[in-house]
Amino acid sequence: MKFMLKWRVHPEKRHEVMKGFSQMSPADDLGDMGDNVKLIGRWHDIAKFEGVAIYESDDALAMASWALNWNHALDTEVTPVLDDAEAREVGKNKFG
Repeated sequence: MKFMLKWRVHPEKRHEVMKGFSQMSPADDLGDMGDNVKLIGRWHDIAKFEGVAIYESDDALAMASWALNWNHALDTEVTPVLDDAEAREVGKNKFG
């Protein structure tokens, strides 16, 4: 299952978050996410200190746990999403 995660950094935490994030390695990212969450892609709007990422996981609890790692400094919104093939399959099954 894929999840879209949107975030916005709290204004008073912007420099702290950017400093910490910019020093993370790919191994740090993996450790932060845990074994049950896979990053598909992540995009940053640096001017607004917000962004969006797509993750894959069969474990909603792992996604929630990962999001809580950052909630002291940013607000997150996690939404299940489908890719084109999955959305088309839903349409075929529903409206066939």
